[in-house]
Amino acid sequence: MAAPAIPLRKAPDYGGLSPRLAWAGVAVLWFAYLLNYLDRQVVFSIFPVLRTELGFSNTQLGLVGTLFIWVYSLCMLITGRLADVARRDRLVIFSLVLWSLATLGTALSYSASVLLFWRAVMGVTESLYVPAALTTIAILHPGATRSRALAVHGSAQFAGIIAGGWYGGWAADHIGWRPGFTALAVIGAGYGLVLWRVFRRMPHLRTPNSRLAATPADIFKSACYWTLALCFFAFCTMLWMLYAWFPNFIYEHYHLSLAQSGLAATAYLQISCMAGILAGGVLADWLVMQIRSGRFLIAVAGLAGCAPFAFLSLSAGSLALAELCAAAFGFFAGVFIANTFAAAYDVISKQNYGLGTGILNLTGGLAGGAAILAAGYWKASLGMVVLMKWQCFASITAALLLLLVVMTRFASDNGQVHASERV
Repeated sequence: MAAPAIPLRKAPDYGGLSPRLAWAGVAVLWFAYLLNYLDRQVVFSIFPVLRTELGFSNTQLGLVGTLFIWVYSLCMLITGRLADVARRDRLVIFSLVLWSLATLGTALSYSASVLLFWRAVMGVTESLYVPAALTTIAILHPGATRSRALAVHGSAQFAGIIAGGWYGGWAADHIGWRPGFTALAVIGAGYGLVLWRVFRRMPHLRTPNSRLAATPADIFKSACYWTLALCFFAFCTMLWMLYAWFPNFIYEHYHLSLAQSGLAATAYLQISCMAGILAGGVLADWLVMQIRSGRFLIAVAGLAGCAPFAFLSLSAGSLALAELCAAAFGFFAGVFIANTFAAAYDVISKQNYGLGTGILNLTGGLAGGAAILAAGYWKASLGMVVLMKWQCFASITAALLLLLVVMTRFASDNGQVHASERV
């Protein structure tokens, strides 16, 4: 007989804090996450400067992104576990200060190899942030506001991408890229004081809950979690194929300029994805009050909904239709993103929130790197449309598998979490 599922909380729960303080935690982490993405993204806007001033080759420019994502992803198992056994408030603050120092190191780089070294350091230091930050938000919002809180925090990613893309070009044109990076480092280090002042009012975040009976091995017992990880792999493969190759696809098929192609490929997708994240968070928090597995069901709908539009974005007969399909993909993708981690926390113990977050991020990073490489390798022989058709099929299959597993195993997985979190 399956273990009893965790009882539903009919009223919002803020982890023993006032609603105002719980949402203040989300607010200060939102700006930290914006800085996280701004600092990692800003370098991509100054590639021409790096080529002329530091002598970067095209291969080295490619390593600017690849080296970061490889190091960032591979560190996730370690930093995820740290978020379960160390003080989360310190991890978040240390991560912010350390990646700001890496940004300063980037500003002081006078060769391609030194700058690439600091990109690797940034990958290590930024990997400390997400497991600790998402775990913190999950603890501040353990009930009917969790999806919304994580969705609001996640929207900072898109704001950071946009801000980083603009700021890098602006700084290079007006104040110089080195002073521009230095200013970001100073702002990041200074913002650590803001986080410290807010976190000191949340003493229960400082140490993990030692009364929990769960162990790291327990994460392997949740069929729902591992099926969700499979879905996240399929989703990130599809997402990064679009991120990396959609601008080039538009350039080749619709004969726009490079600037117009980049704008058409990113604006609709990013804006609609942000809207989808916020909508998915609100919808999931409502549904989970009716059905315990509501966050998983919304995630299934998001993945199954976005997959066809990924294919249609590349097979549309006109640019307008391609942009419309990209916007639809972005919206449903946002719905899925909003509930990936929120759903995972419904079937793993608090003791393993950090490790569970790290594994999912590692999965997404490996999928993204593999997708970009595979698309580049097979693009000429098979074509992007064929590649995306098969990836669409794989994603829909994964979504249906998740639905089946949730229907048959969610009550058991959810009940095991409740049993492990004895007080």
